[in-house]
Amino acid sequence: MNLYWVRLDFRVTDNIALNEILKSIEKNKALFIYNKKKFTNKTAQRWWLSKTLLEFEKNLKLLKIDLDILIGDEFEILNKYVISNKIKNVYFNRIFEPNEINLEEKLKKNLKNVKIHIGNSNLLQNPFSIKKKDGTPFQVYTPFWKNAEIYYLNNNIIKNFTKKKINQKIQVNNKNQNIIEENILPKKKWFDKFEKYWKPGEDEALKLIQDFFSDRIKKYAHNRDIPSIDGTSKLSPYLSFGEITAEMIYSYFKKINNKNINHRKYINEIGWREFSHHLLNHFPKIENSNLRKQFDNFNWSNNKDNLKKWKNAQTGYPIVDAGITELNETGWMHNRIRMITASFLVKHLRIHWKEGENFFRDSLLDFNVANNVSGWQWVAGCGADAAPYFRIFNPILQGEKFDSEGEYIKKWIPSLKSVPKKYIHKPWELDADTAKKINFDIERDYYKPIVDHKMARDKALIAFKELKSK
Repeated sequence: MNLYWVRLDFRVTDNIALNEILKSIEKNKALFIYNKKKFTNKTAQRWWLSKTLLEFEKNLKLLKIDLDILIGDEFEILNKYVISNKIKNVYFNRIFEPNEINLEEKLKKNLKNVKIHIGNSNLLQNPFSIKKKDGTPFQVYTPFWKNAEIYYLNNNIIKNFTKKKINQKIQVNNKNQNIIEENILPKKKWFDKFEKYWKPGEDEALKLIQDFFSDRIKKYAHNRDIPSIDGTSKLSPYLSFGEITAEMIYSYFKKINNKNINHRKYINEIGWREFSHHLLNHFPKIENSNLRKQFDNFNWSNNKDNLKKWKNAQTGYPIVDAGITELNETGWMHNRIRMITASFLVKHLRIHWKEGENFFRDSLLDFNVANNVSGWQWVAGCGADAAPYFRIFNPILQGEKFDSEGEYIKKWIPSLKSVPKKYIHKPWELDADTAKKINFDIERDYYKPIVDHKMARDKALIAFKELKSK
């Protein structure tokens, strides 16, 4: 018997391990192991995982492969499963993250009398393939992506991806539904609202990628920065769960004849994903500590009340609170707003980036450790190619620039709907007569700012400047 070990690759299209096992004439099984430790602080993703597992189980059944779901440690379970089922070949796709690579190496050493077949489909390419001329890893995005993209194009054939033909006549039932509901879904069903915004699964991912490349990408360069517009691809959760691959996205891009800045801006986002994994794999300690060690001495604030208000969208800065509300409601936040909310936490409130990183980890459907950690360290100034210490997003100006009409704010903070455009990004400045006329009271209907922007900025500049001089 052959075994396909399912990891974060819930698709039948462009699935190297699955393609290989389907060539066999022997009996094939699939196994997904749910390790609770890996999802302890990923509450939102547990909802997505439960949904995509059910969809993937159906697709595997249609390919005449039965899926087992077991709960526990991957190493222990795989060893027992291989022996009890007399497995001769194990197929899986590599995940380029330090902990996952260590697990793979441990399995290769310990699985006796078993052939292991490993596919690479987590990234465009192995993150260890790209290095500077002196053999050291890149720490600046632009030269990294310039070299990485050339390397990829020189070493890979751009393929056409079509979903495998499957036998629709087979009757499908989800034998694992009870296991999923009892072990994976969070007990507190706050995630029910996600149903309004998302449909997990490979079929939806393939539809979205087609729709995006045929239409919305044409205005991506501008629309991607406007949170009130549906201008991004919304493919990130599907990419995180392997329902599509970076190579599939790049292939759509490559087939476009008349490329322009919109297409280039979008594919550069795939470049940032590759760069983030490059950093994590070369500098694995960044998951929990600063890449730039001088930040170990930074005097972060331990103000629990301010942290709580930031998490609960009660900072008094509409663009920040709208972003957190969107995240808490949908499990997703617009990328421009991610930068603004992150900057507010680490620079206005001077709260450690790890607090924000943990909150995003638990709340984002598209969480990916490499992207999340590198993004937070970039904003805080302690990571690779980081924003300079003096770059402090002004939440008022950012709101006025990217949400000029206040549409995004009014969508997520309905109590501000009647506030005039002039004050929508700074409602505390609303004059008494206007406030009375529209029946708006900032303490009753919203919140006063928890910090003054200018004072917070000045204090942050002093603190970061002192660190720089050490």
